[in-house]
Amino acid sequence: MTDWLEYLPTLLQGVGVTLWITCSGLLLGLLIALVLTWILEQEVPVLTQLAEGYLLLLTGTPLLVQIFLIYYGPAQFDWLKASWAWQYLREPGFCIVLALGLNAGAYTCRLFKGALDAVPKGETLACRALGMNAWQTLNVKLRHAGRRVIPAYSNEVILVLKGSSLASTITIMDIMGLAQRLNAQTYDTLVVFALAGVIYLALNGTLTLLFRLLERRALIFQTQG
Repeated sequence: MTDWLEYLPTLLQGVGVTLWITCSGLLLGLLIALVLTWILEQEVPVLTQLAEGYLLLLTGTPLLVQIFLIYYGPAQFDWLKASWAWQYLREPGFCIVLALGLNAGAYTCRLFKGALDAVPKGETLACRALGMNAWQTLNVKLRHAGRRVIPAYSNEVILVLKGSSLASTITIMDIMGLAQRLNAQTYDTLVVFALAGVIYLALNGTLTLLFRLLERRALIFQTQG
């Protein structure tokens, strides 16, 4: 068995790619979640039904299926390959970020909506009495719901980080992609994937610690407020 220290530098080269995919997917997901949450809060008939359909579709199907549909699906349409969008849809990096963002947006929206529903209705009435518009009212409610959202959202961040490992299925050389390449070269399966798991564990542990600190700060801020 080859010394594991020989594999570590190679696997660490994928950390930057993994973090880029994760952060980009989370940012896109956050934007989508805010828009969907606003739509559900406003209860506009047609838009609400479309939003609910989106949530059902994205939360009810596996992430891997969504990645394959986004990456391999567009190539089936000649008109799409001839359009301006093809320059983006043919790039695996764009496709994995889009897939993660769409998926994270649906789950994050569920978190936000659940937290907002737990906010007393009196706060919404107070915002309206002060003449706040829909976005301002939503912002106030999100601040009050933040204490409930942070622990649940930290789990979503970790899930997106772990889900980013599926990027290797569409040729992206992240941590898992490099691990698969190393395994194909060395057949040292146990060591290679154990090291990859340790790296993911370290990243998830760091994120968990950061969110705990953020949760404490939010609690202090809420207490002071």
